[in-house]
Amino acid sequence: MLQRMKLSPLALGLISSVFFASTFVVNRLVAVEGGHWLWSAAFRYYWMAVILLVIVALRKELKPLLIAMKKDWAQWLVWSTVGFGLFYSFLCYAAAYGPSWLVAGTFEITIVAGMLVAPLLDRKQSIKTLISKDAMLFSAVILAGIVFMQYSQAQRVTPYMLIIGIVPVILAAFFYPLGNRAMMRVTSNTLNAYQRTLGMTLASLPFWIILSVIGVNQVGLPSSGQVVQTSIVAFFAGVVATVLFFTATDRVKNNPRQLAAVEASQAVEVVVALFAEMILLKTGLPDVFALIGISLVMVGILLHSKHSK
Repeated sequence: MLQRMKLSPLALGLISSVFFASTFVVNRLVAVEGGHWLWSAAFRYYWMAVILLVIVALRKELKPLLIAMKKDWAQWLVWSTVGFGLFYSFLCYAAAYGPSWLVAGTFEITIVAGMLVAPLLDRKQSIKTLISKDAMLFSAVILAGIVFMQYSQAQRVTPYMLIIGIVPVILAAFFYPLGNRAMMRVTSNTLNAYQRTLGMTLASLPFWIILSVIGVNQVGLPSSGQVVQTSIVAFFAGVVATVLFFTATDRVKNNPRQLAAVEASQAVEVVVALFAEMILLKTGLPDVFALIGISLVMVGILLHSKHSK
């Protein structure tokens, strides 16, 4: 179905960002209700494994995936652990200590991180070819908008909450594009977005199993409510959003400028998370700094869209 979609890669990226935002909002709700971040992280990928196994099996695409994974099992294990395991565990940890807007806003550093990790994965091309000055400039506009939103909201939290909610997310912001871009190189047009998402989910399971053993020993089993909530995140953010995003990045992976634009589209998560938290957690209306920030984010995305054509 995704192969027949007429939407541009950037449009797919924007739609995926709306679904990705559920990660930040639901994880924060779970944390507020007392659910441990460890189970929020692990159960998302357990649910994803089940859902995607059914989808890929029904599409009769499971056997080619397993053959590809067996061929390069070490790379699948390493990059899936980085791109899914480390990435999401750090995000869930941060959600336990900071509001969803703070986590989502800080995570948008991934816009620049994606461009910065490119030279590490492709030594054959020059840095000038892989990192577009215009793309960096437009991403800087988006990051400036995020700073305005952060300034607006940071006055409501303690310095400790800011630090504990920011540092893990900065690490996650680098792990996600690193794992995603590395796996695009490993699969090299041989697998579609459904297969790659399932493959990375399965390859990250050893990490989640280890984390679950730690969870049982340290915090006990999760509540039934938390298990249900993680299934929501698994479907909307883990399956729908990830497949859309992987489809978009697969289409433009050989064009650094367009790839940067697709990754920049994820900045919409900040806006969605901000307003979702206002509604669900009864936070206040955005002030003038937040509105300026939202406007800059939108301008940056529009500039990326125009530049990527």
